[in-house]
Amino acid sequence: MHRYLDPASSLGEVVFGLIMTLTFTLAAGIIIDEEGTEGVRELLIALIGCNIAWGVIDGAMYLMGQLFDRGRKRRVGASVRGAPDGAAAMAIVEGELDTWLDDVMTVPERQALYKRVATIVRDKPGAAGFITKADLMGAFTSFCLVVIASAPAAIPFLMIDDSHLALRISNGILLALLFATGFSWAKYTLGKPWMVGFSFLTVGLGLVALAIALGG
Repeated sequence: MHRYLDPASSLGEVVFGLIMTLTFTLAAGIIIDEEGTEGVRELLIALIGCNIAWGVIDGAMYLMGQLFDRGRKRRVGASVRGAPDGAAAMAIVEGELDTWLDDVMTVPERQALYKRVATIVRDKPGAAGFITKADLMGAFTSFCLVVIASAPAAIPFLMIDDSHLALRISNGILLALLFATGFSWAKYTLGKPWMVGFSFLTVGLGLVALAIALGG
């Protein structure tokens, strides 16, 4: 998945899918008590339908974000090409890159880089801002992550007749997945996997409790 999404983006999609599913299942006891087996079926349909809908929305938002970012870069490129001289073009590049490079390059090194980038951009024509195959694959990956994150929650309801037991197992699976997500993604940081996993679990439960309290 990291071929099309950076680790932070893929992490957000997985956690979002898990928290949304937990919001459903932690509040599902009332539905089961009132409607029994029919309530379970309705819960599953709502759970799957909601996450598919949000997967589609996340995919569309990813495409919009990619187009916006590409459009912003095109605007910067147009500004550089339209600058009255090399110094003005270099100043535009500096405004875009200086905050990223301030801690890793000296002033002369940065100035030399900005001058080179400005020269290259001024000599190249503007690129088109169309949606690419990579954009579509990134959107599809976003969709899949949200939907797949919710899939394990449905398995206990399909295999266990006791609705309350199935619900408890489903919640346990989702909580374990929250921990596993934090544990796995800790490798992209300097955090200790166990601590990051428990942090994800704690924060996830807090967000779910807040969502339920607000009527979500």
